[in-house]
Amino acid sequence: MVTALCPGSFDPVTNGHVDIIERTARLFDDVIVAVIRNPQKTQSLFSLEERQEMLAEAIGHLSNVRILYFKGLLVDFAREYGADVIVKGLRAVTDFDYEMQMAQMNQSLSGIETLFISTSPQNSFLSSSLVREVARFGGDVSSMVPSPVAKHLAERFPSPPE
Repeated sequence: MVTALCPGSFDPVTNGHVDIIERTARLFDDVIVAVIRNPQKTQSLFSLEERQEMLAEAIGHLSNVRILYFKGLLVDFAREYGADVIVKGLRAVTDFDYEMQMAQMNQSLSGIETLFISTSPQNSFLSSSLVREVARFGGDVSSMVPSPVAKHLAERFPSPPE
């Protein structure tokens, strides 16, 4: 059995995330979606538990996927849970530049390989930060996120700031 690890902050989960996770679930026997607290992001919109709940609502139909959260080094988490490979989605060349460095560091530290999956064209512009910004100012993000996530965002941002 091959275990793949799909890490991310998922703050919030977007349709792009769901697409990458679903495609990974078709390729691997066991998939762990690892919700991480990104220390480079100063303030999360949703708690780790809220993000895990939204992911469960969005990908609960995938029987070979587990959702866990953690803090610390990704490679330590990967070793602890027996992950064979890390899977990352790429939207653009700028993602590749950053993710390649991370992949090389992770491989150097642990020997775990990283595989890249290119995003589907309809999701190539999506990022959690853009979705948060649009939602914060009252924009309609319902086509960009799973419906449970859209509801959580509407509750978090009931009306645009003045």
